[in-house]
Amino acid sequence: MRMYDIIERKKRGAELSDREIRFAINGYVKEEIPDYQVAALLMAIYYQGMTDKELLSMTDCMAKSGDMVDLSRIYGIKVDKHSTGGVGDKTTLAVAPLVAACGGTVAKMSGRGLGFTGGTVDKLEAIPGFSPSMNRQRFFGIVNRLGLCVIGQSDEIAPADKKLYALRDVTATVDSIPLIAASIMSKKLAAGSDKIILDVTVGSGAFMKNYEDAVTLAEKMVAIGERAGRQTVAILTNMDVPLGIAVGNNIEMVEAIHTLQGNGPADFQEICEIFATEMLCLGERGDEALCRSLVADAIESGAGLEKLAKMVKAQGGDETYIYHPEKFEQAPYHIDFKAEQDGYIAAMDTERCGKTSVMLGAGRNTKNSQIDYAAGIYFYKKTGDRIQKGDVLATLYASKENILAPALSFLKESYRFSDERPEPKKTVFARVTKDGVIRY
Repeated sequence: MRMYDIIERKKRGAELSDREIRFAINGYVKEEIPDYQVAALLMAIYYQGMTDKELLSMTDCMAKSGDMVDLSRIYGIKVDKHSTGGVGDKTTLAVAPLVAACGGTVAKMSGRGLGFTGGTVDKLEAIPGFSPSMNRQRFFGIVNRLGLCVIGQSDEIAPADKKLYALRDVTATVDSIPLIAASIMSKKLAAGSDKIILDVTVGSGAFMKNYEDAVTLAEKMVAIGERAGRQTVAILTNMDVPLGIAVGNNIEMVEAIHTLQGNGPADFQEICEIFATEMLCLGERGDEALCRSLVADAIESGAGLEKLAKMVKAQGGDETYIYHPEKFEQAPYHIDFKAEQDGYIAAMDTERCGKTSVMLGAGRNTKNSQIDYAAGIYFYKKTGDRIQKGDVLATLYASKENILAPALSFLKESYRFSDERPEPKKTVFARVTKDGVIRY
């Protein structure tokens, strides 16, 4: 078998066999096939797409390229959650404790952020002493005791995905739907949970800029999960505006804490309650009405907040930060973005908003970049809001005063204004399962 022939067949739109796909992926991981040939195959896939059979073979091969985690020593039905990413996406920080407080089981392996802000692990590391690193035995023990633990993702999880993503990043093939689906689902299958829920974000701050592409991606990922024997559900959510108010590591932790107290921004509160309910339903804790009621009770009673504090303590962190979020470090410098006219915010370029947070130090340009936990942005007014001249639309925070002015100038280009109120958009667009798409 030759890689040349595999590239030629895919270039002409032929369906690759399972054997051909495994030859290419395994050969690349073992460094037996050069970058330039795999880059050619990725570009052929980009233009020709993949059949469901090809996609399942590729995902399975990528998942099995490293450690397949066995979570059988953890009690209960393990439900994993994954987001395709966005600006202000701190959902796991609130959802996972709520699920655990309601009797669910969340054994979560999270990656670090690259881009807009830190990942879930980075945000938790803003708490002094918190450690996302531990051996499997300790991880299993914490989950069995608390129903919840969040650790960093092992380098041994789907190493093929790491190599392929790095190559996609420099060959303009990142935005291929089948390649995105294989990348996400290979890690989810390798992580070992029994069931999977996917937050597929849609809009200017997401990979998928339009609804139709997001549905296609969701359908492919659900199909992969189901064919692998994992019940999988996808929820399409709005990322045409930042999620919640806070974008940054410390301030997103604070917003998640407020949400667990029932005081979060309306859009973020809604998202968290929806995903916690879905995870409990997948975990067979009851029907939708009961699970939604359990989530509401966990917020009202403070059980979700308490569960987060217990997890932080179990992982070496200072749990007093959960009960006293004012202890999180605040940036020494800030600048306000004020409205220069009356009217409405007609639209926001959410990706640009996220890039502004990176300029301030809240995210990473490279894997080795250092995060400034105190940096970030509060968005007080978002798309659809009525504004008056002089209103503070956002406040930017940084540890270096000289970066505020250029960051503000960059952020201003994110906004469009109008004299008329724009058509409101829903927070959640659709739910995708193996049975089809239900549009909200």
